[in-house]
Amino acid sequence: MTRPVAIVTGASSGIGRATALRLARDFSTIVLVARSGEKLREASQEIEAGGGTPLALDLDLATPAAADDIVKATLDRFGRIDALVNIAGAVPGLDLFEMTDAQWDAGLALKFHGARRLTIRAWDALKASQGAVIFTSGNAAVLPRAGAAAVGTINAAIEALAKAFAERGIDDGVQVNCVSPGAVMTGRRLGMLEKAAAAKQLDVDTAKAGFLKQAGIKRFGTPEEIAELIAFAVSPPARWMTGTVLRMDGGEIRTV
Repeated sequence: MTRPVAIVTGASSGIGRATALRLARDFSTIVLVARSGEKLREASQEIEAGGGTPLALDLDLATPAAADDIVKATLDRFGRIDALVNIAGAVPGLDLFEMTDAQWDAGLALKFHGARRLTIRAWDALKASQGAVIFTSGNAAVLPRAGAAAVGTINAAIEALAKAFAERGIDDGVQVNCVSPGAVMTGRRLGMLEKAAAAKQLDVDTAKAGFLKQAGIKRFGTPEEIAELIAFAVSPPARWMTGTVLRMDGGEIRTV
C-alpha cells in the first residue's frame, strides 16, 4: 500500500518540528525542510526511531530554486505529495521606521514567497492526490503594531494568499487552510522575552507575566498544541473545511 506523504517546512524547531513529529503518526512519510541542518537531522532521526520514514532537506526557501528542489526530491523518492504544511519564515520584529528595504524583502522572501512558490510547484501533485495545504500566520495579522510592522503585514498577506489558493482548490480538489497561532512558547519567543527583560532590567519570569497580562491570556501555548490543530486540519474529518483561518491563541483575539 502506498503511504501518504507530507512536506513540513520550518521543521527543525518550534511549531515546525512539533508538526513534523505529530504528522509522522498519520502520514508516516515526512519530508522535513529547514535551513538548520543539524537540528533537521535530529528531528529526522526521531521520526525514524518512531517507525516513520523521513527525508530531510537542508534548503533555504527564500531562494527561488528551493521550491523546485523540494518537490523534485519528494516525487523522486516517494512519488506523491498528500499534504504541504508551510511553517518556515520567522519575520523580524522591528519598528516600522527602522526596517530597511532589505529587511522587508528578506521577510517576504522566506515566509510569503517561499510558501507561495512551494505551493504552486507542489500543486499538480496535490491535485493528483486530492491533498491538503496549510499556511501559517499569527495574531499580528489582525493586531498589527508599529513596533513590529512586518510581522503583522506579512501574516495578513499570508492569510489572503491562503484564501486565494483555497478558491482555486475548490475546483482542483485541493483543501487549503491557514492556522494562526497566538503566543506559543518556542525557543525564538523565549529569546525575545529574554531580550525584553534585559532591556527593562527585569527577570524573565516577570517579563513573561507582563506579556500574558498585556495579552489578556492565562498562559503561553505549546508547539504541540498547534501541531494537533494542524493534524486535524489535514485529516479526513476536516475535509469540508477550506479557505478558513483557524486561530488558536488562548483567547487573545476577542473581535468577531
